[in-house]
Amino acid sequence: MKNKYYISLLAFLLISVLLTDCKSAKKALKQGNYDQSVLLAVEKLRSNDQHRNSPEILKNAYHGALQQHLNAIDKNQSGSDPYRWEAILNDYQALNKLYDAISTCQICTELTEAKSYYNEEQSAREKATDVRYQEGNRLLKTGGRDHARKAFEHFEKVNSLTANYKNVNSLLSEAYEEASFKVVVEQVLVTSKRYQLSNEYFQQEIDNFLQTNKNLNKFVRFYTPEEATTEKLTPDHVITLQFDDFTVGQTVIDRHTKTVEKDSIKVGEKKVRDRMVPVYEKVKADFTTHKKLIHSSGLLDVAIREFQQNKLVQNKKFEGSFDWFCEWGTYKGDERALTPDLKKLSQVREQNPPPPQQLFVEFSKPIYNQLTAYLRNFYAGY
Repeated sequence: MKNKYYISLLAFLLISVLLTDCKSAKKALKQGNYDQSVLLAVEKLRSNDQHRNSPEILKNAYHGALQQHLNAIDKNQSGSDPYRWEAILNDYQALNKLYDAISTCQICTELTEAKSYYNEEQSAREKATDVRYQEGNRLLKTGGRDHARKAFEHFEKVNSLTANYKNVNSLLSEAYEEASFKVVVEQVLVTSKRYQLSNEYFQQEIDNFLQTNKNLNKFVRFYTPEEATTEKLTPDHVITLQFDDFTVGQTVIDRHTKTVEKDSIKVGEKKVRDRMVPVYEKVKADFTTHKKLIHSSGLLDVAIREFQQNKLVQNKKFEGSFDWFCEWGTYKGDERALTPDLKKLSQVREQNPPPPQQLFVEFSKPIYNQLTAYLRNFYAGY
């Protein structure tokens, strides 16, 4: 009985799917979505070549798609847009997609005389590619950063149309070199008469940022001084980073003492009328809470200059801080007067603060976040 139920359910679901697909193909046809209607009808006939409505839908949809694309091709061919061959290519690709789909379905090939346009597609691709290639060359030879950027985009399009077309890869490199805005970020300076602090952590973070964000936008490139020297480049901007004001390990200690008491605490026993009875008294203790705060803060000076004219473009300062905190307790008197929290705090011992180098690292972390956000925003429009 269960088997009959499952078979009936499966048949119902299959019929539902078939009807849905048929309605979808028919709906697409009515809406003028001829390509979609063809593909849906082909899919239906591929799984069921006896499907009632799909043959008529396929014939009408393919005829509509063919006329739609050929009309668009004719219109573009007679136009003056220099990049019209890309639109023509898209239409030939669409027609060949329909041809490929129909070719995989035997009944579909009998119902329609689908035609391939592979030669026409290739011809349109070659013309579209050459137009972009020639325009890119013209712009690159004109000179100037703006022209080079436009040329680079044309050469990118060439590669997307026809990979490795002629010498396009070398032209891409040439155009990018001319188009890019080059920024050298100098080593981070740390000046301190009191501490021998290392900028290693902060410098490493900056280097990692530059390495993973070589291009904050398409044409802005960041270099370390070593890279700039190796490539013998002339930068557009030079960024100088310097910690010119900072405090490490400024200590503030706060102590607060209070008296705590508890009533009815058993302190012993005494004999009353031949029996021992507990003795209760009030107990107290003087509890001192010790708090140690180690404050560290610093100021990073960021100067962006035009390299050739040594002109200051922008100067910003970013501040960061870090507070290390330690709390413990001591008491004099009866421990039984302490609350559970005070007893726990009394078991904590004074801790040694991190060394100055670690404190320097900690207050520099928020500065790094501010700096990288600033660089992203500042160079977004370059």
